Amino acid sequence: MTRAHVAIAHDYLTQRGGAERVVLTLMRAFPEAAVHTTLYDPKGTYPEFAQADVRVSPLNRVSAFRRDHRLALPLLAPAASRLRIDADVVVASSSGWAHGFETADRTRTVVYCHNPARWLYQTDEYLGGRAWRSPLGPPVMAMRPFLKRWDRERADRVDVYLANSRVVQRRIRETYGRDAELLPPPHGMDASAPREPVPELDGWEPGYALVVSRLLPYKNVDAVIEAVRGTGRRLVVVGRGPEEARLRATLPDNARLLGGLSDAQLRAVYGDAGVLVAASHEDFGLAPLEAAAFGVPAVALRGGGFLETVIEEETGVFFDRPDPDLIAAGLARADQVTWDPARLRARSEEFGEGRFIERIRTVALEEGGTG
Repeated sequence: MTRAHVAIAHDYLTQRGGAERVVLTLMRAFPEAAVHTTLYDPKGTYPEFAQADVRVSPLNRVSAFRRDHRLALPLLAPAASRLRIDADVVVASSSGWAHGFETADRTRTVVYCHNPARWLYQTDEYLGGRAWRSPLGPPVMAMRPFLKRWDRERADRVDVYLANSRVVQRRIRETYGRDAELLPPPHGMDASAPREPVPELDGWEPGYALVVSRLLPYKNVDAVIEAVRGTGRRLVVVGRGPEEARLRATLPDNARLLGGLSDAQLRAVYGDAGVLVAASHEDFGLAPLEAAAFGVPAVALRGGGFLETVIEEETGVFFDRPDPDLIAAGLARADQVTWDPARLRARSEEFGEGRFIERIRTVALEEGGTG
């Protein structure tokens, strides 16, 4: 039987986050596959993509779009429609665009869905409050009828949907009327790999609270900062995004905001943390698994994907709302628990990369009858 020609698709490679780590895993699952995307910023995303065959849309010529993909929101649907992929199988990592890239009629399309387009179906949450107050809100709201039709039409062409969490599995059914297999993503953190010190943390003893998150309104990083303001607890925030300038402007002395860390530096930051704080509305709770790989427990929002990755009193504790007082109370509770690092690491290993690669290859190739 001839070998199938596989291609990988992803919305945009402009950030460092869980979705981009999934693409790195897909590259290991399908090492000969080209990666198709609308935008690619080598400085903004993981350096491993420099070794890949990355193919971009014409929008990539606009540097402002590479710096902030949200500026291109009104243009991404037309760009995705014109981005043609010639392959037997397309494996798309999608949170709103990559499932819409153009393919031949014979192509089998498997979509690993991080979420149906949050900017389209959860617009207020995505833009940080009432959408009409955001500069991006009016154009997005005006285009919603067209974009929803486009999104549903493209979703109907997909052969197989895979969901990264039960929350997203339910949203796929409600949004597209499609059933999706649950396949949690791998966490991608190897605690045994080399570590590199972070100069900004010179003199800081291990045991600080840690946030690893994109700096977007719905991530609630500001609430975590307020939870430690005026206390003796130290906080390290690792991330980049539109909220960075606002957060830096009022950052207290007991907090550090770090961006652009290498993986070796991120491993060092995880390894020296005492607790991870996860206050965002997540579809899949990835950061607690990354922390658990280093034997670090989590204080997490009771909701969404964190309910699937955090085991209360075994690998973390919950708070009910992203409120500074509740986060502070959660941190205090975590201080009283004697955590078992071996249990934490075992939980992390349940979401290893090998399991993910084996299943995605089976769904894409063997179940499709192409290789």
